[in-house]
Amino acid sequence: MTAYGPTHPAKRQSAALTDGVDRAPARAMLKGVGFTDADLARPLIGVATTWIETMPCNLNHRLLAGYVKQGIRRAGGTPLEFNTIAVSDGVTMGTTGMRASLVSREVIADSIELVARGHLFDGLVCIVGCDKTIPAAVMALARLDLPGLVLYGGSIAAGRYRGKDVTIQDVFEAVGAHAAGSMTDAEVHALESVACPGAGACGGHFTANTMATALDFLGVSAPGLNEVPATHPGKPEAAVRAGELAMRLVESDTRPSHVLTRAAFENAITAIAATGGSTNGVLHLLAIAQEVGVELSIDDFDTISARTPIVADIKPGGRYVATDLFRAGGVALVARELVRAGVVNEDAIGVDGRSLRQVAEAAHERPGQDVVVSWDAPLKPHGGLAILRGNLAPDGCVVKLAGHERLYHRGPARVFDSEEACFAAVKARAIQPGDVVVIRYEGPAGGPGMREMLHVTASLVGEGLGDEVALITDGRFSGATHGLMVGHVAPEAFRGGPIAHVRDGDLVVVDVENRQLNVELAEDELARRAADWTQPEPRYASGVFSKYAAAVGSASEGAVT
Repeated sequence: MTAYGPTHPAKRQSAALTDGVDRAPARAMLKGVGFTDADLARPLIGVATTWIETMPCNLNHRLLAGYVKQGIRRAGGTPLEFNTIAVSDGVTMGTTGMRASLVSREVIADSIELVARGHLFDGLVCIVGCDKTIPAAVMALARLDLPGLVLYGGSIAAGRYRGKDVTIQDVFEAVGAHAAGSMTDAEVHALESVACPGAGACGGHFTANTMATALDFLGVSAPGLNEVPATHPGKPEAAVRAGELAMRLVESDTRPSHVLTRAAFENAITAIAATGGSTNGVLHLLAIAQEVGVELSIDDFDTISARTPIVADIKPGGRYVATDLFRAGGVALVARELVRAGVVNEDAIGVDGRSLRQVAEAAHERPGQDVVVSWDAPLKPHGGLAILRGNLAPDGCVVKLAGHERLYHRGPARVFDSEEACFAAVKARAIQPGDVVVIRYEGPAGGPGMREMLHVTASLVGEGLGDEVALITDGRFSGATHGLMVGHVAPEAFRGGPIAHVRDGDLVVVDVENRQLNVELAEDELARRAADWTQPEPRYASGVFSKYAAAVGSASEGAVT
């Protein structure tokens, strides 16, 4: 081999960037970074991180990237690290900043795609953390169809307050408890100071841990790596293994399209249902499926959830946090129970070459654990998601069933045209038992950005109203939300959906058993109100929010641009 080639046969993309005398200028610049001729003769593997100093969720990504790069080099590749953005759901919750969260999913996917295409990487490892970074990375991988995988930075450890494990969910609920007079300023401050003890994504089975679990079943992560907590001494080795695996995928030319099959998506939906996972999983799996060209509809979530038992006792609906699941034996225990129940496609193959059945067979259970229960003695016989339709949601909406027993609620609407207006009413204790809280103009286009309503929902729970009211919105819910909450109502209010025409005092019925969300109004009255409705002016006339609002689709189709 000379300095001008030939090079490694797995340089299917990067040879055009590095090989031959004509590429001397490119090599000169790469040598300025520190790469040698030997480095440039190997496959070039991008290592994408979403490191940012605005939250603990992604704080360990620089560290993990170093270990991923070790693994790539050890397996014969040359890693090139790059960074993209992230927006913290937890920090921005309840503010206008939360509008940036879902928008960031598209920006992250686009930016990973651009760097990978621009620099002709042969493979890709994406290190992810806070909620939107996870689906965004898979969306980029699917578009590029490059050999690669996603590595989750890991869950945060639980905090300790008054002898109990706590998470950020407890802090949000403390705000409501304070408003109700059951917590003092000093108690809230003490709780907030210990709830997030270091690096890692939110500790309950909220959106980040839901999606990290789903990726194991989807096949784009190697089971056993994502679940290692962020600060666990085994996390660096997990990162090294991810780097080594990336090189094996490049050499074998194993691409996302080989694993992201219809069967894999059904497995991922089953995993979300079986663990009482976040409703955001619906939005994100629909978006990923569109990228890879797999036909998936919102109704698939209802069908699959209805046949899936809940086998994991994890917050917000259960007792334990993600680190407890890891110590119990990890996601493989969930896979084992779902294989035994016969509700997954056990022959689906993931990036590590193992079938889901092999992952299940390799599970190691800690004696006496009760985080994951047997499929034939489940926590609930049916999964944690349901899709409702009706005259308020002709295109569908999502309700989370884990964490409460309520399947029916009928009450008068309390209508708010923004989350802030609703939170002010909650804080003033103006919401009454029996009410149906309606928050609208918070959808993908109307928000824009489809904000999560945890600031409101947690405060309702903290005030003791979690089991007394229902809430419906064209926005989203955090994975930490529990109670009878209906989100993703489509069409959204900003685009003239029926939720735009509800008025205070209208009787709204949430009927989960019959999969219905209705307002008790005659069709001609709804039609009259629709005829009188005028679309409001967009909240943003320019900039990224304006562009997003103009381009984004319905939540029932994944809210993709």
